[in-house]
Amino acid sequence: MLINETKGRTWHGKVKLADSFFKRFRGLMLVRDINYALVFVLPAETKANASIHMFFMLSDIDVIWLDSARRVVDFKTAKKWRLYAPKKPAKYIIEGPVGITRVLEIEQGDVINWTPSEENEKSVPVKVSLPEKISFEGSNGIAMAESVREAKAEGN
Repeated sequence: MLINETKGRTWHGKVKLADSFFKRFRGLMLVRDINYALVFVLPAETKANASIHMFFMLSDIDVIWLDSARRVVDFKTAKKWRLYAPKKPAKYIIEGPVGITRVLEIEQGDVINWTPSEENEKSVPVKVSLPEKISFEGSNGIAMAESVREAKAEGN
Protein backbone atom coordinates (compact mmCIF):
# COMPACT_ATOMS: atom_id res chain seq x y z
CA MET A 1 0.00 0.00 0.00
CA LEU A 2 1.12 3.57 -0.73
CA ILE A 3 0.26 6.35 1.70
CA ASN A 4 0.31 10.11 1.15
CA GLU A 5 0.94 11.06 4.79
CA THR A 6 0.50 14.76 4.03
CA LYS A 7 -3.07 14.34 2.77
CA GLY A 8 -4.08 11.11 4.49
CA ARG A 9 -4.73 9.37 1.12
CA THR A 10 -4.03 5.66 0.55
CA TRP A 11 -3.64 3.45 -2.51
CA HIS A 12 -4.40 -0.13 -1.44
CA GLY A 13 -2.64 -1.95 -4.28
CA LYS A 14 0.30 -4.34 -4.11
CA VAL A 15 3.75 -2.78 -3.56
CA LYS A 16 7.07 -4.44 -4.44
CA LEU A 17 10.60 -3.21 -3.72
CA ALA A 18 13.35 -2.83 -6.31
CA ASP A 19 16.18 -2.71 -3.80
CA SER A 20 18.91 -4.56 -5.70
CA PHE A 21 20.77 -3.82 -8.92
CA PHE A 22 18.96 -6.55 -10.86
CA LYS A 23 15.50 -5.58 -9.62
CA ARG A 24 16.14 -1.94 -10.51
CA PHE A 25 17.58 -2.95 -13.90
CA ARG A 26 14.48 -5.03 -14.75
CA GLY A 27 11.97 -2.57 -13.32
CA LEU A 28 8.65 -2.78 -15.12
CA MET A 29 10.09 -3.47 -18.57
CA LEU A 30 8.01 -5.93 -20.59
CA VAL A 31 5.31 -6.20 -17.88
CA ARG A 32 1.94 -6.47 -19.63
CA ASP A 33 -0.65 -5.52 -17.02
CA ILE A 34 0.96 -3.33 -14.41
CA ASN A 35 -1.27 -3.82 -11.38
CA TYR A 36 1.25 -3.03 -8.65
CA ALA A 37 3.62 -0.26 -7.62
CA LEU A 38 7.38 -0.76 -7.70
CA VAL A 39 9.46 1.28 -5.24
CA PHE A 40 13.06 1.77 -6.40
CA VAL A 41 15.54 2.23 -3.55
CA LEU A 42 18.46 4.04 -5.19
CA PRO A 43 22.07 3.82 -4.00
CA ALA A 44 22.45 7.61 -3.87
CA GLU A 45 20.25 10.70 -3.95
CA THR A 46 21.06 12.30 -7.32
CA LYS A 47 19.26 13.40 -10.45
CA ALA A 48 21.41 11.09 -12.62
CA ASN A 49 20.63 7.97 -10.53
CA ALA A 50 16.94 8.88 -10.55
CA SER A 51 16.68 9.28 -14.33
CA ILE A 52 14.52 6.64 -15.98
CA HIS A 53 13.90 5.35 -19.48
CA MET A 54 10.66 3.96 -20.85
CA PHE A 55 12.26 1.72 -23.48
CA PHE A 56 10.65 -1.73 -23.76
CA MET A 57 7.67 -0.60 -21.71
CA LEU A 58 4.33 -1.98 -22.83
CA SER A 59 2.24 0.79 -21.26
CA ASP A 60 2.48 4.27 -19.77
CA ILE A 61 3.00 4.54 -15.99
CA ASP A 62 2.78 7.08 -13.18
CA VAL A 63 6.17 7.97 -11.68
CA ILE A 64 6.82 9.70 -8.35
CA TRP A 65 10.33 10.82 -7.35
CA LEU A 66 11.08 11.23 -3.62
CA ASP A 67 14.08 12.63 -1.74
CA SER A 68 15.68 10.84 1.23
CA ALA A 69 12.98 12.28 3.54
CA ARG A 70 10.36 10.69 1.22
CA ARG A 71 9.12 14.10 0.08
CA VAL A 72 7.85 14.35 -3.49
CA VAL A 73 10.37 16.23 -5.65
CA ASP A 74 8.64 15.47 -8.97
CA PHE A 75 5.90 13.31 -10.50
CA LYS A 76 4.38 12.66 -13.91
CA THR A 77 2.72 10.16 -16.21
CA ALA A 78 5.60 8.70 -18.21
CA LYS A 79 4.97 7.76 -21.85
CA LYS A 80 6.50 4.75 -23.61
CA TRP A 81 9.86 5.09 -25.40
CA ARG A 82 10.93 8.33 -23.67
CA LEU A 83 13.54 9.46 -21.11
CA TYR A 84 12.75 11.26 -17.85
CA ALA A 85 14.76 12.95 -15.11
CA PRO A 86 13.37 14.51 -11.93
CA LYS A 87 13.50 18.26 -11.31
CA LYS A 88 15.55 17.67 -8.12
CA PRO A 89 17.73 14.80 -6.80
CA ALA A 90 15.81 11.71 -5.65
CA LYS A 91 16.55 8.71 -3.43
CA TYR A 92 13.35 6.77 -4.20
CA ILE A 93 11.23 6.32 -7.32
CA ILE A 94 7.73 4.89 -7.29
CA GLU A 95 6.46 3.49 -10.59
CA GLY A 96 2.96 2.12 -10.99
CA PRO A 97 -0.20 2.06 -13.04
CA VAL A 98 -1.55 5.33 -14.41
CA GLY A 99 -3.88 6.82 -11.80
CA ILE A 100 -1.80 6.37 -8.63
CA THR A 101 -0.87 10.07 -8.52
CA ARG A 102 -4.54 11.01 -8.85
CA VAL A 103 -5.69 8.57 -6.11
CA LEU A 104 -2.98 9.82 -3.74
CA GLU A 105 -3.58 13.47 -4.76
CA ILE A 106 0.18 13.91 -5.19
CA GLU A 107 1.71 17.38 -5.04
CA GLN A 108 5.30 18.46 -4.74
CA GLY A 109 6.42 18.36 -1.08
CA ASP A 110 3.96 15.63 0.02
CA VAL A 111 5.45 12.90 2.23
CA ILE A 112 4.87 9.41 0.81
CA ASN A 113 5.29 6.12 2.66
CA TRP A 114 4.71 2.51 1.66
CA THR A 115 4.19 -0.96 3.01
CA PRO A 116 5.58 -3.70 0.76
CA SER A 117 3.19 -6.57 0.05
CA GLU A 118 4.13 -9.93 1.45
CA GLU A 119 5.58 -12.20 -1.18
CA ASN A 120 5.63 -15.96 -0.99
CA GLU A 121 9.06 -17.14 -0.04
CA LYS A 122 10.67 -19.39 -2.59
CA SER A 123 11.57 -22.88 -1.53
CA VAL A 124 15.22 -23.77 -1.35
CA PRO A 125 16.35 -27.35 -1.91
CA VAL A 126 18.24 -28.85 1.01
CA LYS A 127 20.04 -32.15 1.45
CA VAL A 128 18.43 -34.39 4.02
CA SER A 129 19.73 -37.74 5.14
CA LEU A 130 17.02 -40.38 4.89
CA PRO A 131 16.72 -43.66 6.76
CA GLU A 132 18.06 -46.64 4.77
CA LYS A 133 14.58 -48.02 4.08
CA ILE A 134 13.57 -44.91 2.08
CA SER A 135 14.71 -44.64 -1.52
CA PHE A 136 14.10 -42.27 -4.43
CA GLU A 137 15.58 -44.67 -6.98
CA GLY A 138 13.16 -45.75 -9.74
CA SER A 139 10.31 -43.74 -8.24
CA ASN A 140 10.04 -40.56 -10.36
CA GLY A 141 10.92 -38.42 -7.33
CA ILE A 142 8.47 -40.10 -4.95
CA ALA A 143 10.04 -41.55 -1.83
CA MET A 144 9.34 -45.23 -1.39
CA ALA A 145 9.41 -46.82 2.05
CA GLU A 146 8.93 -50.40 3.06
CA SER A 147 6.94 -49.28 6.05
CA VAL A 148 6.14 -45.84 7.47
CA ARG A 149 6.39 -47.28 10.98
CA GLU A 150 9.90 -48.66 10.23
CA ALA A 151 11.07 -45.37 8.66
CA LYS A 152 9.88 -43.36 11.66
CA ALA A 153 11.57 -45.78 14.05
CA GLU A 154 14.89 -45.48 12.20
CA GLY A 155 14.68 -41.67 12.11
CA ASN A 156 14.65 -41.41 15.90
